[in-house]
Amino acid sequence: MIDRIWHGWTTPENADEYERLLREEILPSFADADNDGYRGTRLLRREADPETDDGEVEFVTILRFDSTESVREFAGEEYRDAHVPPAAREVLKRFDDRARHYEVREEREY
Repeated sequence: MIDRIWHGWTTPENADEYERLLREEILPSFADADNDGYRGTRLLRREADPETDDGEVEFVTILRFDSTESVREFAGEEYRDAHVPPAAREVLKRFDDRARHYEVREEREY
């Protein structure tokens, strides 16, 4: 199992709109794509801390895939590059240009 992790930051004013885009358009489009190795997503949001974050709201998306080959099916040969649709680029203040990929070694839920 491979987790693809990516960060994006936006202003407090744009945070709800970005989250709406993710929930209603972007993440469902990933599930609708023809990729049998895509297993789901986790969306994280951290509110701005004006003392340390320059007032930015941080989002982390974690996409889960069966294998690196499944990631390549999703993102193409340059699979490390960020996949940021134009609508998201309009509301993000900044974002990672590259995604990071981690092999899931263990997972526990209680």
